[in-house]
Amino acid sequence: RTVRVWLKRDSGQYWPSIYHAMPSPCSCMSFNPETRRLSIGLDNGTISEFILSEDYNKMTLVKSYQAHQSRVMMILFVLEMEWVLSTGQDKHFTWHCSESGQRLGGYRTSAGACGLQFDVETRHVFVGDHSGQVTILKLEQESCSLVTTFKGHTGGVTALCWDPIQRVLFSGSSDHSIIMWDIGGRKGTAIELQGHNDKVQSLSYAHHTRQLISCGADGGIVVWNMDVERQETPEWLDSDSCQKCDQPFFWNFKQMWDSKKIGLRQHHCRKCGKAVCGKCSSKRSSIPLMGFEFEVRVCDSCHDSITDEERAPTATFHDSKHNIVHVHFDATRGWLLTSGTDKVIKLWDMTPVVS
Repeated sequence: RTVRVWLKRDSGQYWPSIYHAMPSPCSCMSFNPETRRLSIGLDNGTISEFILSEDYNKMTLVKSYQAHQSRVMMILFVLEMEWVLSTGQDKHFTWHCSESGQRLGGYRTSAGACGLQFDVETRHVFVGDHSGQVTILKLEQESCSLVTTFKGHTGGVTALCWDPIQRVLFSGSSDHSIIMWDIGGRKGTAIELQGHNDKVQSLSYAHHTRQLISCGADGGIVVWNMDVERQETPEWLDSDSCQKCDQPFFWNFKQMWDSKKIGLRQHHCRKCGKAVCGKCSSKRSSIPLMGFEFEVRVCDSCHDSITDEERAPTATFHDSKHNIVHVHFDATRGWLLTSGTDKVIKLWDMTPVVS
């Protein structure tokens, strides 16, 4: 239930300067350095707002919002609009005026939401929820309208990251994948990135170098080079028999009877999307430009067509040595802060890999 502010001392070590107890367990927070405004979401649905003193040795409660009926999942303070955006376990997205404390509006999502991003220029808000859906809303001063929804994950959305320059949205999920949605190009393209062995917990973007930083529950920190021409993963094709050797799959009883052959299990080539049997897809390969940094199943002909240059990795992998639950990236200094289930906060200098 505590909030702590850590200051770097002359010795180079960080020591707590403030220890503040809250009335309910803290679930999320948002800090704005320009105004020193700290917004804290609580398990009871309340958002408490504090102003930190210039020397960061005092925090003063300014106001509280009864924003949700249950745990606050995400908070976003938008200085330009003077809005406080939030999502809760009660399946609601709400926004309040940070000056008056008045609730301006809300929207019911299909499930509890863990991802929240906002585009100041267009007033579009992106909400990712546990059903795997991303909802885009257009906000006005006291109303909102549904723009569209995206569904590409097989698990819940756990993190969102918005690039306002390229107008690209990144979504991370409990299905271990990241999807890059090209919104600005209006092409509707969705690029998949596979680089984690557990759920993706957080996404950060370095605009100046066009690098995406993803952190997962597997302890992995992956730095993706997004300044390359990536390819969309193909849709998986449906077939009753192998599209390479024409052997029937196990549900194709007629062809099994006619050919007097036992049906085979169906697989799919990750490069061409064709339905193939295990014999015709016995090889594995990484396909980094398609987002597959690990080796995946490909059919034999696609395996032979992939060159060594195409197998060159487009991401670097780093082990944080703890189960990451929250991340903050400071692009100006190139510092990454991770906190884990081990109750340890780690500060990383990312300039050797993000530069």
